[in-house]
Amino acid sequence: MVFSNNDEGLINKKLPKELLLRIFSFLDIVTLCRCAQISKAWNILALDGSNWQRIDLFNFQTDVEGRVVENISKRCGGFLRKLSLRGCIGVGDSSLKTFAQNCRNIEHLNLNGCTKITDSTCYSLSRFCSKLKHLDLTSCVSITNSSLKGISEGCRSLEYLNLSWCDQITKDGIEALVRGCRGLKALLLRGCTQLEDEALKHIQNYCHELVSLNLQSCSRVTDEGVVQICRGCPRLQALCLSGCGNLTDASLTALALNCPRLQTNSRVHGRGRSPLANLSCCFSLCLLPRILEAARCSHLTDAGFTLLARNCHDLEKMDLEECILITDSTLSQLSIHCPRLQALSLSHCELITDDGILHLSNSACGHERLRVLELDNCLLITDVALEHLEHCRGLERLELYDCQQVTRAGIKRMRAQLPHVKVHAYFAPVTPPSAVGGGGQRLCRCCVIL
Repeated sequence: MVFSNNDEGLINKKLPKELLLRIFSFLDIVTLCRCAQISKAWNILALDGSNWQRIDLFNFQTDVEGRVVENISKRCGGFLRKLSLRGCIGVGDSSLKTFAQNCRNIEHLNLNGCTKITDSTCYSLSRFCSKLKHLDLTSCVSITNSSLKGISEGCRSLEYLNLSWCDQITKDGIEALVRGCRGLKALLLRGCTQLEDEALKHIQNYCHELVSLNLQSCSRVTDEGVVQICRGCPRLQALCLSGCGNLTDASLTALALNCPRLQTNSRVHGRGRSPLANLSCCFSLCLLPRILEAARCSHLTDAGFTLLARNCHDLEKMDLEECILITDSTLSQLSIHCPRLQALSLSHCELITDDGILHLSNSACGHERLRVLELDNCLLITDVALEHLEHCRGLERLELYDCQQVTRAGIKRMRAQLPHVKVHAYFAPVTPPSAVGGGGQRLCRCCVIL
């Protein structure tokens, strides 16, 4: 019998409490809670604050209320280093104030989707959590510039900040933030639609350690802002510009001329996958860049991508979805100059043809590196392109949605040569033939119903 009524179970006699505590430190939240119900001795050990240094409550998001966070903070105290409340919409400012007061050693805090919180929470974090390094405020739509001012004053060790879809943020908030948090390495500003080039100028002036910058859907950003970032952030490794529809080849020129060793690890964001791109800018002293996302930048042309490819030979991943002006010429240049290319999205690039795929598949990257290729809605692609891709022995995933000239037979032939590749395609149902001798215009089923 492991446990007896007097709580002196065999395992408790044989193993010292220190060793049991060490074993418990490897358990997840659910298992720790179960262990806490075994006996009084195990309850004390399982709920010891040292076992609760990293807590993720995402799987319990619908049940987590403010009092849960308060109780956790009181039990964990200074032990807690990492807490994720992602999706916990029941948690508000009052609970997080108690949390900040009790857990002053917190370094990593995820409040993604905690829509009840306001600037008050950021004031509390600023006042009590000076060791905070990672803060995610995605979709906390009540956050304003006042939050960024508070964070800049009290959380000067901050390295990662996600403000995606906090659409009340303006250039004034960004200026206050970067003046105080000069060690920022990652700044995500997706959907901060009020930001303009002046905000990027502030980033350029103060964030010289910045490694990753996401400006997705910051539609007011222009070439001028991108040029400033290229010149002022020498360590930049990830740049997402998807949805910045005002950008032209001038931005690509700035990247090409200022970042000769650019490695663009761009977001490839097919259905069901989340994006992230990594572009590194190398100015005279900068490190290797990683990611470039340029989806929906519809003014970019072959000329810009040609210059980029010729100067940035370490590109690894690129998202060019809806760059509608590019042609096979861009693929030819990438094939020649970018041997490390691993993932490429060309969805809705309707000028791409089988010849472009031929260039890609016959290149060094096609033979050795290419893993993901997205060709959704590339209307000129045919089964011939699939024959070319048979040379890409490392290909793992191919997207062909709405490629109307690709057939099931063509996919089957390619799969025979590349059995490991996952092909995603859609074929519309075949329209049945008209009835023999039928007269008049045939109506589709929807029209018949209507």
